[in-house]
Amino acid sequence: MEKEKPTNLGGQAVIEGVMMRGKTAYALAVRGSDGNIVVEDAFLKKKNPALTKIPVLRGILAFVDSMALGFKIITRSAELAGLDDDTSEPGKIEKFLTEKLGDKLNEIVIFISVLIAIVLSIGLFIMLPVFIGGFFTRITFLTGHSWAFGIIEGIVRFIIFLCYIYLVSLNKDVRRVYEYHGAEHKTINCLEHGEELTVDNVARHSRYHKRCGTSFLLFVMVISMIFFLFVRTDDPVIRIASRLLFVPFIAGVSYEVLRWAGRSKSKFVEIVSYPGIKLQGLTTKEPDEDQIECAILATEAVLAKESSQDEDE
Repeated sequence: MEKEKPTNLGGQAVIEGVMMRGKTAYALAVRGSDGNIVVEDAFLKKKNPALTKIPVLRGILAFVDSMALGFKIITRSAELAGLDDDTSEPGKIEKFLTEKLGDKLNEIVIFISVLIAIVLSIGLFIMLPVFIGGFFTRITFLTGHSWAFGIIEGIVRFIIFLCYIYLVSLNKDVRRVYEYHGAEHKTINCLEHGEELTVDNVARHSRYHKRCGTSFLLFVMVISMIFFLFVRTDDPVIRIASRLLFVPFIAGVSYEVLRWAGRSKSKFVEIVSYPGIKLQGLTTKEPDEDQIECAILATEAVLAKESSQDEDE
C-alpha cells in the first residue's frame, strides 16, 4: 500500500447514492428503483481566484456554496431514486402553481425547503442553547460571570447535536444515508492510498476521514465556545444576535482548521482530529457492495470530468 496522499476530493451522501466533488466539477451516482445506477456530472461555477486565497473568507464562501449545492443534489437524488414518482392526479393547487410558475416551481420549492431548514437549525442549535443557558443566570455563583454562558451554551449545543444525530439515525432511510456516507469515506481513503478503485479494495479501508463534514461541525461548536468566551453579555437578545452574526466567521475559521488537519500528519493534528473521528461513528455506517459501487462510479465520473477539462485547456 502506498503512502497516503491527501486529495482535494470531497463528497456527500445523498438519497440512495453519493455525490463526489473536486476542484472544478462534481458527479452524482444514484441507484434507481430499477436497480440501475444513474450517473450525472457537471462543472462547478467558477470562483474568483483572488477570493479563494484569502483565509477564513474562502471558508465562508465554501460553506455557503456547499450548502446550496447540497440541497440541490439531495433534491435531484430523490428524483433519480424514484422517490418523486407519483402517478396520482395532481391537486388543484399543484396544477395552478405548475401553470403559473412552470419550471421555476422546483427552484421555489428548493428555496422554501432551504429556508425552513435554516430556520429550524437556528431554533435548535442557536436559540434553544441560549434559552437553556439563560436558566443558569439564576445560579448564584455564576452571577456576574457572563463569560461562562458561552461554555454552558456550547455544552448544551453539543448535547443537542449528539441527541439529534442519534435520533435521526433510528430512521431506516437516514441509516442508509449514513451507510452511503461510509462508502464515500472508504472510496476517498482508497484513492488517497493509491489503490485501484474496486469494491474489494474500497471495502478494506476505514469509513472515517479527517476532512468529514461531521468533524467540521464539531470544530464549529468548539471554536464557537472559545470565541464566545470573549463576547460577553447578559442580554439574551444580544446573545442570540451575536451568535447569528458571527456564524459565518466561525464557519470560516473552522474550515481553515479542517483544511489544515486534512493535510497534516503531525501527532498534534491526530489529537485534534480524534473527537471528530469518533463522532463519525454515529454519522457513518458500514456500507454494502452496492453502496460502494455508487461511490466508486461517482468518484470515477468526477475525476474523468476534471481530466477532460484539463485536456481541453
